[in-house]
Amino acid sequence: MADKHELREKGLRLTPQRELVLAAVRELGHATPEQVAEKVRATHPGINLSTVYRNLETLENVGFVQHSHLGHGGVRYHASTEDIHAHLNCEKCGVIIEVPIEATSALTQALLDDYGFHTDLEHLAIAGRCESCFNKP
Repeated sequence: MADKHELREKGLRLTPQRELVLAAVRELGHATPEQVAEKVRATHPGINLSTVYRNLETLENVGFVQHSHLGHGGVRYHASTEDIHAHLNCEKCGVIIEVPIEATSALTQALLDDYGFHTDLEHLAIAGRCESCFNKP
């Protein structure tokens, strides 16, 4: 959990709302703002969705959470880690698999070599089917 010192170093206070939102993101994994709000409201019913959105934005701006666009739904948030990773999103069952960014090195190198394109992999999500769903009739 982020502590008061980490947030103060970034010029912020650890408000009760920020602490609740960050705890919910860390517990839920890859969650929509609505899911985060539902988790927070389970113990603090007075917190509304706009408060959750504002706090997610603030926490992302200081590097405690990241967002990804997974599937056809809206943005999902997860706690920042030291390791940048890509997301594999099963379009059938919804499972999200985190993979080390090194797994994308051949793709990113080909994009650089063939197109001169430098990739930003922080929000990378690849849609498809997990092994289990692929093998189901």
